[in-house]
Amino acid sequence: QVQLVESGGGLVQPGGSLRLSCGVSGFTLSHYAIGWFRQAPGTERAGASCTSASEGSTHYADSGKGRFTTSRDNAKNTVYLQMNGLKHEETAVYYCATDLTPIPHTNPAAYDYWGQGTQVTVSS
Repeated sequence: QVQLVESGGGLVQPGGSLRLSCGVSGFTLSHYAIGWFRQAPGTERAGASCTSASEGSTHYADSGKGRFTTSRDNAKNTVYLQMNGLKHEETAVYYCATDLTPIPHTNPAAYDYWGQGTQVTVSS
């Protein structure tokens, strides 16, 4: 059974940092791309980053470039999203997802499998 489980969210002050984790099971992580997305209340789900199976092609949303970094540890079956310099408008539920292909997609509609999400709240 394909499963993805996010963790690491919480409450941070503006300018703070969090590292989110996405633990996966039911498939070989090294074969497939993983995307990170976020959804704030009343908004459409939007991309934060995505990475190819080889990590040779990683895309970041313009708003997160220079502050967000995606990495993976295939031995631990875990993908990470390091977020620095967090802003109020980045408060959202963050999700990881895969479509079981090695190609990274920036459109959430391309993904078939999703985690339950982890809440990130940026507030002073």
